[in-house]
Amino acid sequence: MEPDLFTAAAEDRQEKDPTASPLAVRMRPRTLDEVVGQQHLLKPGSPLRRLVGESAGGPAGPSSVILWGPPGTGKTTLAYVVSKATNKRFVELSAITAGVKEVRAVIDGARRATGGFGKETVLFLDEIHRFSKAQQDSLLPAVENRWVTLIAATTENPYFSVISPLLSRSLLLTLEPLTDDDLRALLKRALSDERGLKEAVALPEDTEDHLLRIAGGDARRALTALEAAAGAALDKGEAEISLTTLEETVDRAAVKYDRDGDQHYDVASALIKSIRGSDVDAALHYLARMIEAGEDPRFIARRLMISASEDIGLADPNALPIAVAAAQAVAMIGFPEAALTLSHATIALALAPKSNAATMAIGAAMEDVRKGLAGTVPPHLRDGHYKGAAKLGHAQGYVYPHDLPEGIASQQYAPDALKDREYYEPTRHGAETRYADAVEWTRKHLGRRRS
Repeated sequence: MEPDLFTAAAEDRQEKDPTASPLAVRMRPRTLDEVVGQQHLLKPGSPLRRLVGESAGGPAGPSSVILWGPPGTGKTTLAYVVSKATNKRFVELSAITAGVKEVRAVIDGARRATGGFGKETVLFLDEIHRFSKAQQDSLLPAVENRWVTLIAATTENPYFSVISPLLSRSLLLTLEPLTDDDLRALLKRALSDERGLKEAVALPEDTEDHLLRIAGGDARRALTALEAAAGAALDKGEAEISLTTLEETVDRAAVKYDRDGDQHYDVASALIKSIRGSDVDAALHYLARMIEAGEDPRFIARRLMISASEDIGLADPNALPIAVAAAQAVAMIGFPEAALTLSHATIALALAPKSNAATMAIGAAMEDVRKGLAGTVPPHLRDGHYKGAAKLGHAQGYVYPHDLPEGIASQQYAPDALKDREYYEPTRHGAETRYADAVEWTRKHLGRRRS
């Protein structure tokens, strides 16, 4: 890192008075072994370990990398560890404030350092998605010729926000949201470490659970909330951070919701039953409770997909595609933006016409199968492609529906024991009306009796 006079003065102040820095800054790992989470990126021989000089390298030098992940997952932390551990020249830029001029200055400095002193340069560029195409283009020669080793961080999908030539010259490393266990380890360290709170306060389990929900997998958010709550508790003369103190500090009530207990299933059940009952406002209430409690958005999306088939079915054929699209979007973007997508899908499903005909149909069919009402496949429907099938009478007499003007052949399809069974009983709700008409027409042309 190349600090200027003011940066050096600020760092000197922080060394003399560590509390001048936020807790999240003080608790940044000093080595890769101290990093919490992201272990899939920290295996021996990984690009990040090569960047800090843990590999001899030889003719295969370290690669430029693009770190992609949600806020608070450790992108800046990993770059900070590299800056402290590497013997290379380290330069940091933010795409929010830097432009092509600053990038070119870094590249020129890197070329001089390499040519004059044989010292390699690592450039950390935060928020690279904020760079325009032209600004990203300015990095290409330096990365391609390895005048700099680039570490770029982004919260946006790099396939959309980073130009293809830069992607092809870098390794894309995806960071995952931190788990509750990761954050618990981080909070424990912050509470006890000399750089942190030095055991000045304790963190009871119920307060910790609420803090984890607030954090939403974001380490920076967790440590910021912990520091604020700890300060409030110490001001009150409390030996531990109570749930009330945390609620007051972060201005966010603790939602009574146990993700592994009754509340998890009760609220999820209420959400689905409100959608089934077409009460869009109640459905949004339960959705909000799940979101605020830190429920896994993928779990909510799965429940919506089930609801689309179970309670709406063909009354609105668009319901399932909407729910599936919501699940895909949730998996790509995560919270907090996923709340908008889940709201979109919940409203659409709650206001859709309802039919459980598809649910009842498969249930009745499976019940018959369980009772042993299966029977053999009619000979004319059996596979006739193998040698000897004709001698067995397989596929003989089968009528090909496409050869008929109406595209439907009056022949038996179900086994003898089930030839008169009618499982699907469509409603006249919404778009299922046309399926009801289709069922009536096809059964008539199949020569089936009416039940």
